[in-house]
Amino acid sequence: MCFFNKNYKKITKKLILLYFLLPNILLAADENIVLPDFGDSSGGTFSPSYERRLSQMFLKQIRRFSTINTDPEVELYIQSLGYNLVSNSDNAKQSFKFMVINDPSINAFAGPGGIIGINSGVILHSGTESELAGVVAHEIAHVTQKHLARAFEEAKRYSLPTAAAMIGAIIMATQNPSAGQAMLSGITGLNTQNQINFTRENEKEADRIGIKLLEKSGYNPRGMPQFFEKLQKISKFSQNNQPEFFRTHPLTTSRIADARSRAESYTKKQFENSHAYELVRYKLLVQTIEKPKEAILFLRNKLEENKDGAKKELYIRYGLAYAYLADNAFAHSNQQIKHLLKNNAKDPAYLLLAAKHKTTQSKYDDALNIYSKIYGLYPEHKPMLMAYARALMDIGNAEEARKIIKNYERYHSHDLNSYALLGQIEGMLGNEIETAILQSEFYYLSGETKLAIEKLKFIKQKFNMNYYQEQRVIARLIELQYELDLENDIKL
Repeated sequence: MCFFNKNYKKITKKLILLYFLLPNILLAADENIVLPDFGDSSGGTFSPSYERRLSQMFLKQIRRFSTINTDPEVELYIQSLGYNLVSNSDNAKQSFKFMVINDPSINAFAGPGGIIGINSGVILHSGTESELAGVVAHEIAHVTQKHLARAFEEAKRYSLPTAAAMIGAIIMATQNPSAGQAMLSGITGLNTQNQINFTRENEKEADRIGIKLLEKSGYNPRGMPQFFEKLQKISKFSQNNQPEFFRTHPLTTSRIADARSRAESYTKKQFENSHAYELVRYKLLVQTIEKPKEAILFLRNKLEENKDGAKKELYIRYGLAYAYLADNAFAHSNQQIKHLLKNNAKDPAYLLLAAKHKTTQSKYDDALNIYSKIYGLYPEHKPMLMAYARALMDIGNAEEARKIIKNYERYHSHDLNSYALLGQIEGMLGNEIETAILQSEFYYLSGETKLAIEKLKFIKQKFNMNYYQEQRVIARLIELQYELDLENDIKL
């Protein structure tokens, strides 16, 4: 369950989740103090309200300490893939949130409340969409099978200090696998072998449930063992640089063989990669390679190798167009875009790329004509709505941009991006109070609860609000103060 490998001191300074999973536990001297009640051990769950609080706080910490990919097209793809799998699970009522972490290492994680993170490295190293779906299905299974809660139940078998340290190690492993392992190995009195076996059982169960989920969702169930085998080969060729997935999801030869055997029990069927999967892979590739010229060289060589493969050639051209655009080589980028639109003039991804090509050159009238066309074809398309609103802001048409975002609200819940964008729009329109309220929400979602409260207090002191605005601010202040008190109590 790990997703990033950042500065060890930066992470350990917080011991992020340990403190809010075990309030004040490290300061307690009384051996009779019990761990928080996470629910019935037979069900392996903690209370829904506690899990919601955990989920919210965990998400804020991810946003604070990692880099989440906020590209609307990348977001839309990973969420669509994730929700397709969830809709076929035995626990479809469980809430989930899927995200891509900007990290080229191969790893994924499952957190409380159905938070699923997939490193960009997993997408880039997957050879088929079924391989990627296999990783996502595996993490979904960790959630639906309540493995995190079961780990807490397991901890209750030990003395208080040992249980605290053990859970700290488990949670630390979600932040830094090396740190988590070091903590685990240093725990006095812990039956380490028992914990390893416990974790391996979770992994095998997640494999079994995940493979079944792949088949039910229309993916190739062989995608999971195929990806495991790929990681095993990478590990053999690079002993000093094992994929992070190996350290956080222990992969043994027997486990891979078991996954392969289970997958082979299903009827063989063909599954083609989706159009969106291929486009997102090439877009991430360009985003990952720091120097655009290197991406251009790589993709031009790849294009030469795939002149005969019509579909694959289009995907490479899509990535190449983005690489040229990043290098401000507009004529070359335009050449690739024309080729794409000639193949499909109504493809939303191609049209968005064409519009971006225009806005990058400040050709806003041309860009707005393209956005208007996409809006007519796909009025609910999130990437288009966000990009269209930004283009309108660029020409100073904040009123129209506001209408676009209000239409966005009909189909999508707000996130950091939309709050930031709407805040900028309200600012352009001179709506200071609404701008400040939106800034407060942005701070809160970013994990800065104290700053969010200070912003609301500032609004109360500085502005003359109408009754509706005043009641909103007062109610929100009460909610956020309660959240801050919880955070203070748990030493976050």
